[in-house]
Amino acid sequence: MNYDFMKIVLPVIAAFLITVLLSPIVIPLLRKLKCGQTEREELESHQAKTGTPTMGGLVILLAVIITSLCYVGSYPRMIPILFMIVGFGLIGFLDDYLKVVLKRSDGLIAWQKLLLQFVITVIFAVYMTKVSDVPMTMILPFTGGKEWDPGILTFPILFFAVLGTVNGVNFTDGLDGLASSVTVLVATFFTVVAIGTGSGIEPITCAVVGALMGFLLYNVYPAKVFMGDTGSLALGGFVISTAYMLRMPLFILIVGLIYLLEVVSVMIQVTYFKLTHGKRVFRMTPIHHHFELGGISGKGEGWSETRVVAVFSVVTTLLCCIGLAAL
Repeated sequence: MNYDFMKIVLPVIAAFLITVLLSPIVIPLLRKLKCGQTEREELESHQAKTGTPTMGGLVILLAVIITSLCYVGSYPRMIPILFMIVGFGLIGFLDDYLKVVLKRSDGLIAWQKLLLQFVITVIFAVYMTKVSDVPMTMILPFTGGKEWDPGILTFPILFFAVLGTVNGVNFTDGLDGLASSVTVLVATFFTVVAIGTGSGIEPITCAVVGALMGFLLYNVYPAKVFMGDTGSLALGGFVISTAYMLRMPLFILIVGLIYLLEVVSVMIQVTYFKLTHGKRVFRMTPIHHHFELGGISGKGEGWSETRVVAVFSVVTTLLCCIGLAAL
């Protein structure tokens, strides 16, 4: 019991307390540095949020890093996950810093962001294949534990999965508490699996759960702080690296379906807009804004921000239950 407390319960409590204690210090500092969010003009209900401090993901990062460093010596399998969290978190921080502090409207140019993400992914891929003792085979959902060896497709799939997941979480961060709520459920799913399989990564998944619960106290509607790319990219790095350490990247298609829908909605909108010279499939993307502006059909009364977050969270909860059944 004491062993379970030390590796499961304590990381949750520690990361939660660090987040809760640091946030009242960091939020006023971000406000003083004028690290305010700029909202899209099309979203009238969001205009009151303009100026709300962003880059709050720094608190999540610090809580996870501090907590994880207390365990990493005894749990070396946490290293690639911690690397992905920090690596993508730093990319997000640089992007946020350029946008909100130096007032460069675009932040990192698209090719710069993609190049940095590619470098982090290459390092992760090399570590997984040359250093880690975790095989690159993937557990197939609903097969009773059967595995698939992608062979020569291993690296293309890994790069596609990493970039897709990281940017999916990034797109999900558009409403108060949305990315935090969805990801804390996904992190809880991975924690249950990690504990059940004795994977040796439990402390860091628990730390992410604790950090996100603490952050939600300040991030739920009406948000006092946003996580920014600093937090969303770091969480994306966490989700995909944890999935690979558990040999479950295919399960992201189930438990992370919300991330997938957010990315696909943007791709469909951009493609259709270009092909039809200005027509749209959705009222606005990512898709959570479509629900805000017109409900499910896009023609009725829009959903409130809190309703969108609640529905997406309930859907993710059900998907996580399906994910457990798929093992």
